[in-house]
Amino acid sequence: MSLKIRLSRGGAKKRPFYRVVVADARSPRDGRFIEKVGTYNPMLERDHPQRVVLNGERIQYWIGEGARPTDRVQRLLAAQDLMAPPVVRDQTKKDKPKAKALERLQEKEEKRREAEGAEAPEAAESAAE
Repeated sequence: MSLKIRLSRGGAKKRPFYRVVVADARSPRDGRFIEKVGTYNPMLERDHPQRVVLNGERIQYWIGEGARPTDRVQRLLAAQDLMAPPVVRDQTKKDKPKAKALERLQEKEEKRREAEGAEAPEAAESAAE
C-alpha cells in the first residue's frame, strides 16, 4: 500500500482549512484517511502559532513506514525542521525564447548598436565646435 502525507480540504467556500492526513495514495483527496497528523489554516497570518499545527512524532513514524509527503506538505514540514525542503528544478528549455524570438532580439540589438554608433560621431563633432 502506497502512503501519502497530504492535505485534505475542509472549511467553507473561499474559507479554506486543511487537515494534514496520512492516506492511501489511491483514496480521494477529501476521502478516507488513516490518521490525522496536523492542521493548516492559510487564512491566518504567517507568524500565527495556529497556522500550522503538526504532530512531529507521528509524522516521523509514518515517514519511517514509507509514507511520502506531497510537495506542499514537504514545504510545511521543512518550515518546522522536520525534513529537507523539496528540490525545485530549473526549467530546461520552456522558459527560453524560441528561434524567431531570438532572431528578433538580435535584430533589435544590431539596430540599437548602429544607432549608438551613428550618435557617437555627431556628439564628437558638436563637442569639437
